[in-house]
Amino acid sequence: MAAYPDFLVTVPTQGDGRDPLRRDRGEWQPGARRPLPPFVTDLRPGASSAFDHLAQVGRAAEIAAIGGAFVPFDSAGEESLVVAAGLLRQSRHLRVVAGFHPGIATPVYAAKFSASLQRFTGNRLGWQLDVDLDPAVARSQGDFLPGADRYARAEEFLTVAKGVWHEEGYTYEGRFYQVLAGGFQSPNSGLPFPRVYLTGTSPEALALSARHADVHLFTADQDVETGIGELAAQSAQEGRPVEYGLRLPVLARDDDEEAWAEARRLWDLAGGVGEGLPDPDPRTRLWGGFGRIAGPGASGLVGSYETVAAGLRGYLGQGVTTFVLESRPHIEETYRLGERLLPLFAKEIEHVH
Repeated sequence: MAAYPDFLVTVPTQGDGRDPLRRDRGEWQPGARRPLPPFVTDLRPGASSAFDHLAQVGRAAEIAAIGGAFVPFDSAGEESLVVAAGLLRQSRHLRVVAGFHPGIATPVYAAKFSASLQRFTGNRLGWQLDVDLDPAVARSQGDFLPGADRYARAEEFLTVAKGVWHEEGYTYEGRFYQVLAGGFQSPNSGLPFPRVYLTGTSPEALALSARHADVHLFTADQDVETGIGELAAQSAQEGRPVEYGLRLPVLARDDDEEAWAEARRLWDLAGGVGEGLPDPDPRTRLWGGFGRIAGPGASGLVGSYETVAAGLRGYLGQGVTTFVLESRPHIEETYRLGERLLPLFAKEIEHVH
């Protein structure tokens, strides 16, 4: 189990840009593309691909010594497993966690796909299973499985995927999947199984994590401390450790005043001109305005690098060791986080080593 903070950055799946409403990077909004300045002489289209921007985010994370990148499942965005494979190919050390839902494929195919990626990239792939999708999103993906059955299927999905991964001649008979004399052979056998990241605070979600997760990700809007306590008790009964993580938007600058000035600028660009800027929660210091400036999501932290680091240390004190951070625009902010925020945790890392 990790004893020091592990940081990942979130990769944009629907373009990016300095303006919250104008995502002209990554060819996501071609109509929003700014005209080229007069000194540009090569006007040929296709000089860069849609993936080039994503590759730069991954490269920024690697250069800034951030441990990993998280590509969330996004039903309306880029395909996370394709993006993850590209980022792994474009990097040497970056770990990449791909989000997907169990209805995307059979567990045998998902495991086979991942075994090849592990073999080709030095075992740097992780899985984040989105189990409890919004029903409308699930149906749009051709998945009509209801309620608690989604967790029952996820249980079988992970059981079968690990079974064929680790056991030659593997056989399984379940409600959702059947395998007869399956299992991988060399060179796809004997590899580390992808680290499994799971989410949720329902009893079904925590029970699934207790049995299968390597890392359970919370959001700041959830009762993290209570969730960790409940999951710790369940994982102890299962006789296996689970690490705890947090998905968190952040906006960090040299001082608090500069950070809030940037929040105000982004708030106005996102349509908030004339509206008062929401205050952070006086108890947790979490700011709920990220939903407007960065798209739907949880509350996050705004402030100086020291202020944000102090907020993260509060979660470290609760047992969180993995932080999946999101900050836009992703390339520039990834460098900021790696060069200015992460060094503030050098003592924690040095204490461990």
